[in-house]
Amino acid sequence: MTEIERLKERVNGIVLMEDRSVRERVDALLQMDAEMYMELGINSTLKDKSETKGKSLIIYKAIKRLDPRENFVILNK
Repeated sequence: MTEIERLKERVNGIVLMEDRSVRERVDALLQMDAEMYMELGINSTLKDKSETKGKSLIIYKAIKRLDPRENFVILNK
């Protein structure tokens, strides 16, 4: 299983957590996104940065599925 497939599986797992509120699921996805960017460092290559940006897009698309209005607010700041 590739890294992207694992990420998609993890994101879908969070999206499908119906025992949690939408806010909690969005927060979990945003935390995941923040952690990916925290792992980037001064020595990160352009490839690393590009891959992180692609993964971030997957997360934001999941947020949009959960709460389209929230995604609009986040992406327009």
